[in-house]
Amino acid sequence: MSRHILLDWSGTVVDDLPPVLAATNRIFEDFGRPPLTREQFRRHFRLPFSEFYAEFLPEATMEGLEVLYRRFFEGLQDEVTLLPGALEFLEFCRATGRRVFLLSTIQKDHWETQAGRLGVRDYFEHAYVAVMDKREQIHRILDERRLDPRETLFAGDMIHDIETARHGGVLSVAVLSGFDPVEKLLPARPDVVLQGLGDLRRLLEGSPRPGPLRPIATVGALVSDTDGRVLLLRTHKWSGLWGIPGGKVRHGEPCEIALRRELREETGLEVGEVRFALLQESIDSPEFERPEHFLLANYTARAEGGRSPAVRLNDEAEEARWFSPREALALPLNAPTRTLIEHVLAQEPHR
Repeated sequence: MSRHILLDWSGTVVDDLPPVLAATNRIFEDFGRPPLTREQFRRHFRLPFSEFYAEFLPEATMEGLEVLYRRFFEGLQDEVTLLPGALEFLEFCRATGRRVFLLSTIQKDHWETQAGRLGVRDYFEHAYVAVMDKREQIHRILDERRLDPRETLFAGDMIHDIETARHGGVLSVAVLSGFDPVEKLLPARPDVVLQGLGDLRRLLEGSPRPGPLRPIATVGALVSDTDGRVLLLRTHKWSGLWGIPGGKVRHGEPCEIALRRELREETGLEVGEVRFALLQESIDSPEFERPEHFLLANYTARAEGGRSPAVRLNDEAEEARWFSPREALALPLNAPTRTLIEHVLAQEPHR
């Protein structure tokens, strides 16, 4: 397997999407443009980012945009955090003698600040930063560092990273932890698609993904507004299908408290009364991103905030919309969500 590792920074090693989006929207505000939502930004942003700005701010110069971005981003760098599994991956590479290089558009001073604060700078043999078009540099890097493309991979979170890997003749690894959503990445045909660097470490180890020996307890709710419309999310974890919000129950956490926490984290919504609906079981569903045995405690709940309250998604879903229950049944739903909606309609046929 690969002995030489090229890594992107943003969305691959660190989570900097929130501050990058905030700085970008400050630039848009400066030019009198409306801000982009997280979903709009992920849908339209691309590298080289000159193409993105040419579409949205054609009157701006790259020199002027660079000045503005630096001004707005400087005060937000403390919000940048390591992604789950990133540090463990870097430690694994060091322990197994793999050479690690950075190939990123990040400015040198931003890289030094972030990598120094996060304690990961010394894991990289060399950092190739401020690279506006990585495709133009990868051959030079391979030659300069004497890296055999057959033993090299490039992991990144954007189409540009996949194109760069293909241009260099190295293995392309797309991670779903960053900027480009899965529906943008898949048509670019990466060699490998993984959730993040934790999965890449397990792949390089050649060992199976460690999994629990017992079923995983989860909670989820069919959340309705005051008009009886229900909230559904579309997520890459369930093959791009629509489903209810929810997640895992933590050890020692009552299910209702877990449900309220998950709804708050995934959607930003608070709910009123919560009612148990049914218990489902999902064993190695082909719809889910990997084999898992879930116990799904399903509830119904009423969202606070009136009619179709605004939803604030985290990075677990690509889209959120409100539907009538019968409209929802016409959507491509994951199987547990379809079962829950049919159950609720059978119990409450007036909905």
